[in-house]
Formats: sequence, structure tokens, C-alpha cells
Amino acid sequence: MSQILKPTQRMRVKFNSRTQILKRCYNSGNGVYGHRPALPKPYQVTDVSAVDQSRCAAPNFVRLLESYRKHGHRIARINPLHLQAETDRIEVPELIASRYNLNEEESIRGQGVAYWKQFQGSSQVPVSQGLDLLRQTYANHSGFEFMHIENEAEREWFAEQVESSFLNEISSEYKTQLALEMAKCQNFDHFLANKFPTHKRYGGEGCESMIGFFLETLRSSNESGVDHLVIGMPHRGRLNLMTGLFQFPPCRMFQKMKGLSELPPDALASGDVLSHLYTSVDLKVNESNVHVSLLPNPSHLEAVNPMAAGKVRAKLKHLKCYDYAQTEEQSNPRILCVQVHGDAAIAGQGINQETLGFAYVPHFRVGGSIHLIVNNQLGFTTPQERGRSSTYASDIAKTICAPVIHVNADFPEDVVKATRIALAYRQKFHRDVFIDLICFRRWGHNEVDDPTFTNPMIYKLIHERKSIPDQYCGQLVDQGLLSPTQLKETVESHTSLLTTELEKADSFVPPHFYLGKQWTGIQQSGHVITEWDTGIDINLLKYIGAKSVNFPNSFNIHKHLAKTFVNARLNRITAGESLDWASAEALAIGSLLYQGYDVRLSGEDVGRGTFSQRHAMLVDQTSGEMLIPLNSLVDNQDGKLEIAHSTLSEEAVLAFEYGFSIENPNNLVIWEAQFGDFFNGAQIIIDTMITSGETKWMLNSGIVMLLPHGMDGTGPEHSSCRLERFLQGTDSNEEGRVDGDYNNMQVVNPTTPAQYFHLLRRQLIRNFRKPLIVVAPKTLLRLSAATSSLLDMSGGTSFQPVLADPLANPKLVKKLIFVSGKHYYTLHDKRVELKLDDVAIIRVESLCPFPVPELQNILKTYKNATEISWSQEEHQNMGAWTFIKPRFENFLGKQIKYKGRGPLAAPAVGIGRVHRAEVEQILNITFS
Repeated sequence: MSQILKPTQRMRVKFNSRTQILKRCYNSGNGVYGHRPALPKPYQVTDVSAVDQSRCAAPNFVRLLESYRKHGHRIARINPLHLQAETDRIEVPELIASRYNLNEEESIRGQGVAYWKQFQGSSQVPVSQGLDLLRQTYANHSGFEFMHIENEAEREWFAEQVESSFLNEISSEYKTQLALEMAKCQNFDHFLANKFPTHKRYGGEGCESMIGFFLETLRSSNESGVDHLVIGMPHRGRLNLMTGLFQFPPCRMFQKMKGLSELPPDALASGDVLSHLYTSVDLKVNESNVHVSLLPNPSHLEAVNPMAAGKVRAKLKHLKCYDYAQTEEQSNPRILCVQVHGDAAIAGQGINQETLGFAYVPHFRVGGSIHLIVNNQLGFTTPQERGRSSTYASDIAKTICAPVIHVNADFPEDVVKATRIALAYRQKFHRDVFIDLICFRRWGHNEVDDPTFTNPMIYKLIHERKSIPDQYCGQLVDQGLLSPTQLKETVESHTSLLTTELEKADSFVPPHFYLGKQWTGIQQSGHVITEWDTGIDINLLKYIGAKSVNFPNSFNIHKHLAKTFVNARLNRITAGESLDWASAEALAIGSLLYQGYDVRLSGEDVGRGTFSQRHAMLVDQTSGEMLIPLNSLVDNQDGKLEIAHSTLSEEAVLAFEYGFSIENPNNLVIWEAQFGDFFNGAQIIIDTMITSGETKWMLNSGIVMLLPHGMDGTGPEHSSCRLERFLQGTDSNEEGRVDGDYNNMQVVNPTTPAQYFHLLRRQLIRNFRKPLIVVAPKTLLRLSAATSSLLDMSGGTSFQPVLADPLANPKLVKKLIFVSGKHYYTLHDKRVELKLDDVAIIRVESLCPFPVPELQNILKTYKNATEISWSQEEHQNMGAWTFIKPRFENFLGKQIKYKGRGPLAAPAVGIGRVHRAEVEQILNITFS
């Protein structure tokens, strides 16, 4: 039975062992502690009464130290616009010394003195000096939030870093370099203001100390083994950084500012705005190369961050840094993801919560990201107190226990030190870390905006103060570390460089910067529709099919799967007939793996599939072990299938997969929605990346989106993948020009497993990459009529944009019904029921690219047809109708009638009886 000890008795006191002071400073104080379990040496306190309590306050001081670690940021002077005098600090009860029975006349002594000697040079330190040290460390111009970290080792490490190194000075040479880089950053903005006064430049004025973050990131990354940075960054200070540290030729930027194209003449693209320019460059840092990829960003600024994480993940995959078959993976610190945020955006945009939500999820890990919040204290014109409910913009970091360092932008050296600690933490623990750089915007949302309309008080403060570079350079001049002459010559030299670059702009020809390195051999698509042999030898298909359901004898597969899935597939493969969609998919993916390509299948529950159709990943029923049979096709298999079970996210996950797809053309990236309409949550990613990434940025992507679709009476939200939205988002021409493969993306509605097989294989077999939107099946997954044979996938076969009617006699046909997708089988059954031999049903499998030549041949075949109609199960204001009609009339010169449901506000009705009546109505008007 435990004995409760009185305060005067011998007792064991548990101190936090996070730093040197806690490891050594264990002499008694005046505090009252309850009974604690024994601690291993040297943390045991043996006899409190043996210490002179009147002269030593160490344990109580440790309690105060703990409070400063937890609450010091609350009184830190981290706002450059509201600096508080020492006597005007906010009073935080937890930081009042008297709360801990501490008298400033007392001293801290004992073995813990060794910690203080390095600062004080004394064997006995007054409490008052200890308090000063705590304030300098935890409540000066930086604030630290790390006590919420759940892992004790991480908390100990972070505290030790702060308390042992944050007060250390950086070298004089480093200070000078930092000052001159900031001076050039400011000079860049002044130059642009003079030469392009009416341009929105989103300059760095007010956040120039951000240069310290990137300067230290490059230096520390190089020292810690990082050789590649992937950066997602909004527009604030972007051009300063690109033309400065990242060595982007200013003439390319000036060319854009003059209204010229940033792309070479042969680029089939439309370009993007000035603040979305991007770069990829090798930088020399300490005699070693660090490659920097600054990604293009859409104006939905936070969308670029999961995209950056996805690109990092793809690089890690290329380096084979983890095991595809396991739930736990080893990350590699060589590649660093840097995510830059705005203060209003990180607090307000849900995509940030989604991205943090999969930061440590298997198959989405990137070894930790460093987040920099450029905290302007304004979102457009909204002040921070109206822009969020949390205390800090960075409070979202606490959802994943990420440490946060708040830094006053007026103190660039603190920015450097914060960055150093942040990168060291990431490298050691492979976890996310945040730096909240609290700064301001010298001008409004952009340089031609007047912020005093809505924020007169804050801008009165801003306009009355010196700039951050002027302040810091002035300090170094006063300290004798920087001469006025050196500063002047640096600025003049930089101005001369910019002037020369501006003179080059009119005649400068942008280089061919795309489709190089790993993309060598990939081309931009042309203006004809090409056909690619994507078939495979039947014997190899049988081998892959058998391997797709192969597992060791010791593996305890689910009994139901053993009978209805494994045996059924083996029987179909052996017979070579009646292959369903899941089998065709396994054959397509397996054949690509066999050829050495990698495949990533991502989404919610994709291992088994939403409709329990796939089962590409088997789970042992006794151990929970997961097995992916397709990763064991051959010994030492190069191509791997990664099944990435995602969080319940669409927007961030789809951005992640897009970022993954743009890294390497030899990855087939497939994202599957649980239901087709689930893509709604990712509309921003579709609009700004998937549909337009190539034409804006010359970034090629072969990403595949699988969107289960079908009007099956399941109500408004689980019926339609909103096919019409994707068709509206294509750049397919309807005025007479056949764009062929050049369309920005492919939109297909296949009706057979073989067609799906060829579509997936074609994504990697062709010499160009395009996003593929598949209107995927639900009921067709197990429909006996919707099956294929191995012959349909054998050598010499390929995807067919149009499928002719296999039953109709062209001489007898008087009525042509064109249809796409699942609706074909409904019409087919009705035609059989009615015994009609004068009707042909033609399946348009590819909607974009629109198959003009194939449709022209079909129309020539049925010369006696007097009526042409389009039948669809979607409502008239949805589906493919509005896309099909003008193309039939313009390309084919044929009038086409609509046969289907009328317009509706919702994608489908929610009343079963009404749904069934609608189906009958469609059939009646189609065959009337």
C-alpha cells in the first residue's frame, strides 16, 4: 500500500528532464509535492531537508521554467506593429514568480549552476537573473509552442534546442549576408515600383525577413543531407525570392510584365499570370548542389501545398524509400517539402486541415513538412480579429501536435535561428513544424490598392516606421559589421543588374524548360486522334490474372472471398471469357507492373473498392496482415502497385495525387471517388490543375479519375458524376476544327471491361500524357452482359472511341440511337423485348476527344437511317447532351433529336416510384 508522505518528510520529486538544468538542478525548494513513484538515477531526490532552503529555490524555479515553456509565448513581443515595453507586458498569472514562492533575492545553486554559468559566469545565480534569462529565451521576440507535443522525447529535444542555442549569436559573416540579401529584396520592389507602377506585384515589403528563412533553409538543408526542396508558395514575395536566392532570370519576369509570353514560341499553351511564375533550378550551396522546385500556384493559393507534398512523395517513391506493401514506411530526409501559407488562408481554408490530416498517414507521408506562415495580420482587407476565431493563425498545427515558433519579422536573426531549429526537428523526427512569421504589408493587398479604406489605424503605424531592411542594415552599420559603402555598392550593383535584364526583355526568347529530365521522350499531343496497340499476349494475361489472386498457403483469406472472388476469377481467366471490370482492371495494372511501370491507386477504401468489387489488397483474417498479390508477379519486380487508402478528403487528396502525377511520366496515378459526385469537394483542384495545368504551366499529367456513375434510383447525391461539368471544362472545339488528342483531357464513358483495360494501359503506353476522366460503372461491375473476353485484350487490340451495334443489319436500320455508358444496356434490353430490327444503338465511348472520323464512318454505314437521336438517362440539362448536339451539327452536318429526361435542379429524384416512371418514359420516347 502506498504511503502518503507529508511535505516535511523525505520524498521523491519528479522533475522534467528535458534540458541540462532539469537533469542537474534538483536541490530542494519551498514547494509542496505529493507522492510520486521512484525515478531512475540520476533523477532521484534523496533528502530534501539536507538542503539550505533559505538560499536555494531550484525546484520552484523549475516549475516556473515549465510555465515559461508553456505560456511564455503569450507575453512574447512578437508583433512588429505593437511592441510592448518591458513594463507593459501582458500579465499572465502562470508566469508570476510569487506564484511559485520565489523571491528574486534568492539564488539558484547546486549542480544546476553549470547550466547558468555559461550565461552568467557565476556559481550562484540570483532568481532575478534566472527570470531575465527565461524572458530572453521564451518571451522576447520569438514565442514557442511545443508543450502540446505528445511525445516526451520530442518535447525534451525541442526545449533543449531552444534553451541551449536560441540565445547564441549567428556569425558576423552570416549577418552581413542576411542584411545584403534583404537590401536587394527591398531594392527589387523599389525598382519594380519605379518601372512598373501600375502592376500588381505582391512584393515582399514588410516581410523581407522571409529571405532569412529561405537562406537558412538552403544552408541547413545542405548540411543535413537534404538535396532537393519542393516548395508550395503563394504570391507574397514570390518574385523577390525567385529573382534573388533562386536565380530566376529577371528578364523572363520583365518579359511577362511587358505583356509578352513566358513560354517559348513552340509551346501549345496559354500561360498564367505574373504571380504564378515558377522555377526549377540547381543551386550551389557550400560546394554542393541543392535542387529547388518552386511549383506554380493557382490563385486558390493553399491548393498548391498538398500538390507539393504529392510531388515529394513521388520523388520518395522513385528513390524506393519505403515498402509499398506495409502500412508503416520509412521516409527519407533527402527531400524536403516546404509549405508557405498566408495567415488568413491557413486559418480559413479547409484544404489545410485536410492536408495536415494525412501528414502521418501511410502512403501520404513525406517525412515531415516545414510550414512558413507569412503573417500579414490581414486577409485581403480583413483584420485578424475578424478573420479567425483562434488566437494564432497557426493554431491548426496543434491538430497534429506540430511545434510552432512565432517570430517577430523585425528581427531577421531570430528568423534564421527559428528556421535552424525547425529543420533540425524535421530531420530528426520526420514530422511537421511551423514558423509563424509575424510581419505586415507595407502596401495593400497589392501595390495599387489603398488599404486605408478599411484599415486606417494599422497603416498609420506602418507608414510611420522604417522598413525592416533599413532597420537591420542600420543596426549592422552601427555595430561596425556592415559599411555604408558596401551597402550602397550592393544596392547599386543590383539596380544595374535589373536595368540590364530589363533591356533584354523585348528580345529575350524563353528557353524550352518543360518535358526534360525524367520527362524526356514525352511530347505534347497533336491534332489528330491516334490509336495505340495496348493489347497483351493471352498467355501473359492468364499468368497475370492467376497471380492477381495468388496468396501463400499460410495466409488466412476471408472465406467469402475465397469462393466468390478468387475461384470465380481463376475460372474466368482459365476460360478466357466473361471477365468483369475488376478482372480487367487487375490485368491492365498487372501488365503495366510487369513492364516496369509503377501504379498508385488512391482513394477511400480503394483496396477492396466501394462496391466490394476490387480486392486488390487481401487482409489476413487472423493477423490483419495486408497482401497485394500484384506486387509478386515475378522475382525482383520493378513495377509496384501502391494502394493508398486516403483520409476522408477529396480536395487535398486529389491535389496530392496531381502533384504525384506531374513528377514522373512512368507513374500511373489513379484516384477513385467513392461515388462520382464526391469530386464536388475537389472542384478547385479540377479547375485549376487537372483541366488547365498543361495549358497554363506546361505541366503534363496522366492522372486518372474514376467516378462511379449511374441513375440507379439512389437519389440525388449518389447518382451523377456531373459528366457535363467535365465536358464543359474541356477545350474541345465545336466550330469545325477537330482537335484530336490535343484536347486538355479525356472524358470517357466505357461500356465494357476491355475498353477500361485499354484506357488504363494507354495512359502509359502513349508518348504523351493527358488526364483521364472515367465515368465509371456501379451496376455494370457485376452485370453479366457487361463482360469481355481475353481476346478483346489480346495483342493488336486497342480502345475503340465508338462501338458499332453488333446485332443490327445496316440495310434494315431506319433509326440510329446514339448513347454513352450504362444506358446502352437498358436500351438494348428494351429493343430485344420489342423485337425491333430497324434500330441500331451506337455507343460513343469517348466523348472528348470527340470521335469525328469514327462517327462519320458509322453514318456512312447506315445510309438508310432517317432518324438520328441521342438518348441518355441523365436529365436534359446534365449528361452529354449539350456537348453532343453542337458537335453532331457542326462536325457531321446532322440534326439530332434528344430522347431522355427533362431538366431538373437536382442530379436525380429521390422518390423510387418517380425514378421508375422516368425510366419507362425514356424508353417509350426513345423507341416511339
